[in-house]
Amino acid sequence: MITLVVASHNPVKVQAVLHGFRRMFPLAVINVNMVSVPSGVRPQPLSDEEALLGAMNRTQNAMTSTPDADYWIGIEGGVQNTDSEMMSFSWVVVRSRKEVGRGRTGAFFLPHAVADLVRQGRELGEADDIVFHRSNSKQDNGAVGLLTDNVIDRAQLYEQAVILALIPFKNETLYLREK
Repeated sequence: MITLVVASHNPVKVQAVLHGFRRMFPLAVINVNMVSVPSGVRPQPLSDEEALLGAMNRTQNAMTSTPDADYWIGIEGGVQNTDSEMMSFSWVVVRSRKEVGRGRTGAFFLPHAVADLVRQGRELGEADDIVFHRSNSKQDNGAVGLLTDNVIDRAQLYEQAVILALIPFKNETLYLREK
């Protein structure tokens, strides 16, 4: 049995982690635990680096708070201004006792109305709810689901990044370094 600790109670993140692990390790029996831990970054990270740091901090804090597991997973969404536009993406960090894997979602550009609200200090999920007249979309399909009519929803977006973060664990001999 593989025991996972996901640094979130958000059902979208938990589902993405579970599906990603099942796809990479189809024969494994998986037990998932959830913990709420701080990211150590702003509620809405405003750069690629800040989002990655938030995911890494969540993973470390999950490991500290719940040490009896095989893997700890942190997910942190971020936005970044590029010229006059704003793109959205997320980082996934997976850690075991021996290795750390990182994966990033694809990025997409936000509508100006959403980006303007984020620039005013709102989190992306709150901005989406205002523009799209929704409630708690970040625990549902998220901005990507709203913008693609659920062709890609938030869980699918995260799942691919989970799989990418698991590459070092699937190919341990290529990634482990002697200490």
